[in-house]
Amino acid sequence: MISGPAARPTLRHRMREIARQAWPVLVASWAGVAFGVIDTAMGGHSSALDLQIMALATSIYVTVFVGLMGTVHALIPILAQHFGAGHKEEVGRLWGQGMWLAAGLCLAGAVFLLLPDLWLSIAGDLEPAVREGVRDYLLALTFALPAALAFRAVYALATAVSRPRTVMTIYVGSLGFKLFFNWVFMFGKLGMPALGATGAGLSTAVVSWLMLAVGMWTVLHDPWYAQFQPRLGRPRWRDQAELLRLGIPMGGSYLIEVCAFTFMALLAARDGMYVTGAHQIMANIAALCYMIPMAMGISTAATTAQAIGARDTVLARINGRAGILLAVGAAMLTALIIVVGRDPLLTMYTDDVQVAAVAALLLMLLPFFHMGDALQCIGCYLLRAYKVTVAPLMMQIVALTGVGLGGGWWLGFGPARGALAGPIEHFLPGAPVGTTTMWLMSTVGLLLSASLLFVRYAWIVRGNQAALR
Repeated sequence: MISGPAARPTLRHRMREIARQAWPVLVASWAGVAFGVIDTAMGGHSSALDLQIMALATSIYVTVFVGLMGTVHALIPILAQHFGAGHKEEVGRLWGQGMWLAAGLCLAGAVFLLLPDLWLSIAGDLEPAVREGVRDYLLALTFALPAALAFRAVYALATAVSRPRTVMTIYVGSLGFKLFFNWVFMFGKLGMPALGATGAGLSTAVVSWLMLAVGMWTVLHDPWYAQFQPRLGRPRWRDQAELLRLGIPMGGSYLIEVCAFTFMALLAARDGMYVTGAHQIMANIAALCYMIPMAMGISTAATTAQAIGARDTVLARINGRAGILLAVGAAMLTALIIVVGRDPLLTMYTDDVQVAAVAALLLMLLPFFHMGDALQCIGCYLLRAYKVTVAPLMMQIVALTGVGLGGGWWLGFGPARGALAGPIEHFLPGAPVGTTTMWLMSTVGLLLSASLLFVRYAWIVRGNQAALR
């Protein structure tokens, strides 16, 4: 909790504090993403068909889940500002309202998951076995959605009050269960039928409910959380309106970010099974890398929102600078690791020579993509700390959807298909033109988004200081 305007820590001190709170968030995030990595790796060693099913179905589920998760994450700046202001009972009360919000959102999400043909129409002609597998996989994940969304409310509470180790412990502990249930359901162990890709979805559903049970028990029984008097209470429409006012643009922002991966996966299916698998590997590694700036962004946003709640604009500005420096430095180190460790990474994901060959070409673009991703990520989270969500959403629609996704489709699969074939063949000979074009234009969109977000952030910080003066 922020001590007040008298505290004037140095930039280095705030960087250490943000890093201290970020690493449990990072470990928890990696553990969460590891669910998809485990599915992809086990599917890649099962069959190319299972890998394609999971690539398509996971992209659809992540699109739905992340959009709804972003809405629930409106709790983070709201709870953090109340925590910084010392309004502890409000923290516990509003957390309960967030749980009700998650329950309502899961109904909307289930509708989209149960209509797979709506999504698969974008992917063009697919084999009947692929369509059936995607349908079964999404049906299993429909049962996971309520628990997964409710757990994000637990995640938001722990993050907002600088207690990230709560969710880190739960996520890390869940990995062993995920591996076990994947082994049972995918490969038909302990008397179960071999369900392949569908087994991975069923495994996720079982583990999600186990995680929610542990998370709820922790919040309601841990003596440290007792100070907030966490309770569900009854739904209050006034509180729900506040959460939705902030959460809908946040969910839209999350959705814009992930839609690029979803539609890229669906369009990559037009380049064939091997390109689809290679794209999924690229997307998984990109997601793992993204967790680093995301963890720093969440930690920076929480500490900045606490300072705003305490009306300490100087500390809020210092936290912002510290988070930006950490994110940029970490992105540069991550890019270096990607370049050096490309071959070992591919060995972990697949033993299919053709999939690995395409993935090796795509991974050469990832360092540039990740740098843009990291910059726009930290920009988004800083603005969310100030409860600024609508303007960033508009900026991301233009940059990520218009330039990145729209431009990628136009030049890669649309009317101008093949416009970048020459440069791609020169720098990445043998790379699939359509899918590579999508990754290139997404990188351009991310860099544009980051630039717009930082301009907006600088304007908000100046205005916030002037208002308090």
